[in-house]
Amino acid sequence: MFIHIADSIIAYVNIQAPALSPLFRSDAQGEILARLFLNADRSFTIAELARAAKSPYASAHREVSRIVQMGLASTEKRGQSVEVRVRADTPAFRPLAELLALTYGPAVVIPQNLSGISGIDQAFIYGSWAARRAGEPGDAPADIDVLLVGNPPRGAVNEAARLAGTSLGREVNVRIVSMAAWEAASTDPFLRTLTERPIVSLELREDIGN
Repeated sequence: MFIHIADSIIAYVNIQAPALSPLFRSDAQGEILARLFLNADRSFTIAELARAAKSPYASAHREVSRIVQMGLASTEKRGQSVEVRVRADTPAFRPLAELLALTYGPAVVIPQNLSGISGIDQAFIYGSWAARRAGEPGDAPADIDVLLVGNPPRGAVNEAARLAGTSLGREVNVRIVSMAAWEAASTDPFLRTLTERPIVSLELREDIGN
């Protein structure tokens, strides 16, 4: 079954395949699959998946339809919404989850571990992973660089980074800057360079840990 699914994914690869993983047809497909496979204990509406993938609703709906047709997920109607949940009972689940953790996983796993930590105003991934996500060619990122804006407790952040790194199979490096420093980024050589390069904003769930 896994070979059939992999062939189905590869069949869509074209000259502008995603820099994070050319096995996927598009970054939107990778983002949607990552949300599903790395959150096997929850379901998502198509609207939520569309927002996560920064994709139009109609495009996300088509991706979900393909995923369901491949037997990777199931849908359930709840009120006016359709909720999608990955099928963790399929032979393809574990190998695809591992592949997604290595490619699109950082934007899913890192927020999961940071959510609920007080004092974080904004969170970003920068560096080589963000560059690959923006389409810049290059080697697979050896580690993940994260910038937190605010004043969170360093101990909690370090533990979150350790847990995220274990899940992702690579080191997660976190740098914390104050909101004042971030607002004056143009005066700091490091922050100025960071803002001139690709960065990926992370959405943290405030309800976790409360």
